[in-house]
Amino acid sequence: MNGLLALSRAIDWINERFGRIADYCVLFACLISAGNATVRYLFSYSTNGLLEIQWYLFGAVVLLGASYTLKLNEHVRVDLVYMMLSDRGRLWVDAIGFVFILIPAGIYLTWLSFPFFWQAYVSDEVSQNAGGLMLWPAKLLLPLGFFLLTLQGLSELIKRAAALHGDITVETHYEKPLQ
Repeated sequence: MNGLLALSRAIDWINERFGRIADYCVLFACLISAGNATVRYLFSYSTNGLLEIQWYLFGAVVLLGASYTLKLNEHVRVDLVYMMLSDRGRLWVDAIGFVFILIPAGIYLTWLSFPFFWQAYVSDEVSQNAGGLMLWPAKLLLPLGFFLLTLQGLSELIKRAAALHGDITVETHYEKPLQ
């Protein structure tokens, strides 16, 4: 179990780094958006490249930040049953969800999205908009994001298994959203 927990810590470390990149992407998207609006209204100038880089960055926030969100246990849950379970019951629900839903879906989506990226990369696909950008960096976010999410699912599964075995403690507390 110690080797698996070391693997889990390594995956967590990787996804923390990508989480920080996602954090900076939020900042850059806001700065580019504000700069683009300022230039458009002050100088009547705009380019599709600035608009496209904003959605590239938004994609990076979502796809690179998802695995870090899972690591922090801040992802959305169906809380109708989960909140009523004991800590051990929550660990089992999480483990079963990782084994039967998250990890298989992550593998499948990574596998499906890689050719989508690769085709754009080898053909040097460019946006059809005037002044548009290369598309492969945005398309790379899909397989990368799904791969990182799958890895984090594996890390969380290892932690749940270790917690069920009594080797570590995992926080399973979940607060219902206030909405």
